[in-house]
Amino acid sequence: MTSSEEKVIELSKTKLMLLIFGSLAFIGIGLWMASLDAAHIEAQRRFNSPLFVHGIGYVSIIFFGLCGIIGLKKLFNKKPGLILSKTGITDNSSGFSAGFVPWNEITGFDVYQTHNQKKLVVLLSNPEKYIEIGSSIRRALIKASYKMSGSPVVITSSSLKINFDELLKTCNEYFAKYGNPA
Repeated sequence: MTSSEEKVIELSKTKLMLLIFGSLAFIGIGLWMASLDAAHIEAQRRFNSPLFVHGIGYVSIIFFGLCGIIGLKKLFNKKPGLILSKTGITDNSSGFSAGFVPWNEITGFDVYQTHNQKKLVVLLSNPEKYIEIGSSIRRALIKASYKMSGSPVVITSSSLKINFDELLKTCNEYFAKYGNPA
């Protein structure tokens, strides 16, 4: 394929390193919270339930531990984060990436924003097909993403060497050129 037919967007090693270091910091905070003495917690004005504080600590360790593991795996992954071609999109941008999505299954794009992070929502003609792929944990996470954003395929620029506005513009250009707009 010529470069005009394919756009390869690499994973950002810098952004992945920041994710890993951030995960380590939150794991440390989780360990600290989980190790606090119950009497010390009960003596506090707010958040004085040892069960609550320890629970938040353990959840933090597990969640950010998984984020750190995914970040490490992506850091050493040689595959590009996202490929746009005349046949479709190949997503490898996250720990639960969709893989290849052909243009004939894409109906458009939307933007979903949580807090200050924008995410590119890939609207699909048959979203159930992408929900039912993989392990039960992956399916549950993708189903939750689908309920929040309206699609099981959501791409964030936070791990890619591209900013969000450029990502949205590029995807819309490829969709206009190769997609099947209704």
